[in-house]
Amino acid sequence: MTDFIEKSHELNSIKKVIGVASGKGGVGKSLVTSMLAVLMRRKGYNVGILDADITGPSIPKMFGITGKAQGNELGIFPEKTHNGINIMSMNILLDQEDAPVIWRGPMIAGAVKQFWTDVVWGNLDVMFIDMPPGTGDVPLTVFQSIPLDGIVIVTSPQELVSLIVKKAYNMAAQMNIPVLGVIENMSYIKCPDCGKEIKLYGESRLDKTAGESGLCVLGRLPVDPDMARLCDKGEFEKFSNDYLADASGVIESILF
Repeated sequence: MTDFIEKSHELNSIKKVIGVASGKGGVGKSLVTSMLAVLMRRKGYNVGILDADITGPSIPKMFGITGKAQGNELGIFPEKTHNGINIMSMNILLDQEDAPVIWRGPMIAGAVKQFWTDVVWGNLDVMFIDMPPGTGDVPLTVFQSIPLDGIVIVTSPQELVSLIVKKAYNMAAQMNIPVLGVIENMSYIKCPDCGKEIKLYGESRLDKTAGESGLCVLGRLPVDPDMARLCDKGEFEKFSNDYLADASGVIESILF
């Protein structure tokens, strides 16, 4: 696999690259990617997000980024969030953010590769890659072309959980990429009146599934209206919860 690894831009120094993946769509990879990036930035690290979900990019809106990426003879420059996280996403290259990207797989994969090779990220302690769902062209391009130091698998409590986790885990295993652990999204909702945790999808099977694959559970995210509100307002960096504190600690531990 190392024969396919692409070199990043000559002006870049990226210490660690973490992919955020899942076996299916709609489980919250962009949410988890963004939370981890913010938490690592709060710890004082230089952080970037490569949004590899070319046809469904949502990260710029979450951070309130409305500017367009600029470039010169050196390459393309990412946009920055209010707190200095570097972002590269298809949405900051389009004239209209709601314009559809109607491309076939090879073109999408090529764009992701260019985000790695042609973007001047500069010095980053950690880059997070928001992966597209599944095990097709684009995830394969990321696994083969970018030197990943590990992946975090995102899942949800539904019946399909074991299949989702195992698909992502098995793909990473075949590519010799370490799996750092699993994060469950939409794990519960907390009653605003009594504080009781309500399991919308029934009891989670994550512990059993993770145990079968020898994986660590890095965190559980509830359905949180405050998080949704911050995303909609483009003020995601203002979240104040510690849902993924353990996960950010695991990532910090591999930086040294």
